[in-house]
Amino acid sequence: MSSVSIAIFTLFTNLITWGVIIHVVLGYFLSPYHPAREITSRIFEPLLAPIRQLLPQTGMIDFSPLVLIILVQLFEMLIISVIT
Repeated sequence: MSSVSIAIFTLFTNLITWGVIIHVVLGYFLSPYHPAREITSRIFEPLLAPIRQLLPQTGMIDFSPLVLIILVQLFEMLIISVIT
């Protein structure tokens, strides 16, 4: 696989990581009905919901974004190490 493909894959995983971070930060400051928060919820909630179902309840702290970021980064490292 070419270095361009690896760069595009890395860019995609970085966009997911930063998107999850932005989704979490917007959740702290904006109303659930704000358009920006609705857009990020539509994108990232389908990825976070299955993780929330697997994790035990921890009170008010939601660890699903952290788990998603770790999974995305591990997936990126695995794919790149297999390809190269």
